[in-house]
Amino acid sequence: MCSLDYLRAKADGRKLSMVTCYDYTFARLLSKSAIDGILVGDSAAMVMHGHPSTLTATVELMRLHTDAVARGASGKFIVADMPFLSYRKGPAAALDGASVLMAAGAQALKVEGVDGHEDVIERMVQSGIPVMGHLGLQPQSVHLYGGFRVQGRSGEAARDIARQAIALQDLGAFAIVLECVPAALAEEITGSLRIPTIGIGAGSGCDGQILVLQDLLGLNVDFRPKFARPFLKGSNCVLDTLARFDEAVKAGTYPAGEESYS
Repeated sequence: MCSLDYLRAKADGRKLSMVTCYDYTFARLLSKSAIDGILVGDSAAMVMHGHPSTLTATVELMRLHTDAVARGASGKFIVADMPFLSYRKGPAAALDGASVLMAAGAQALKVEGVDGHEDVIERMVQSGIPVMGHLGLQPQSVHLYGGFRVQGRSGEAARDIARQAIALQDLGAFAIVLECVPAALAEEITGSLRIPTIGIGAGSGCDGQILVLQDLLGLNVDFRPKFARPFLKGSNCVLDTLARFDEAVKAGTYPAGEESYS
């Protein structure tokens, strides 16, 4: 799959599925699935490294995770996040960071927002880099919002998100992630665009959906956003398995003879 396939999917009315992934092991599993795309998100700073926000992600951190995912899922369409401020230093600096992530295996890059870095997005697209936009709740702006909050509930805020969506399309973005916006607004924006929208906490009217892999597997026991449906009780599975291993070791039944070398 490639960025052009996302446009074709919208034209054909086919929903798109995406998940985040940050490591080789899960990427190998995703490579065997029907999932349409993988986002190597800067949420790795939170999910994999325990930070309270995405702001600590760097280009080098994103390169490390992108490289691991690309080696595990070489047949999948891989989008990598441009981390905080990496694209706010002008086109030249942004392209330096972009080249690192593309060389690591990304086939497209995701950029949050549009106001103030229109020139960067335009230059990236003109340089042959497929760009995915990200509107609504932009985690890199968490301090500006005063926390992780739904965006676009007032008329003015909704109109501003819709305006930015059109701007991203005009600049050449091939898709837009809509995060934590009212479902009606997301559906309205989706209907106004030629390019697909990928929702996360944005209702069912988007052209596709994305979830953090650990959320949909039910592995995050202390964090459960309203939109993050756990499709598996993963934490229970892991804890039960660890308990069985612990019991087998302490009972002396592991390792068995067939699991030992002569």
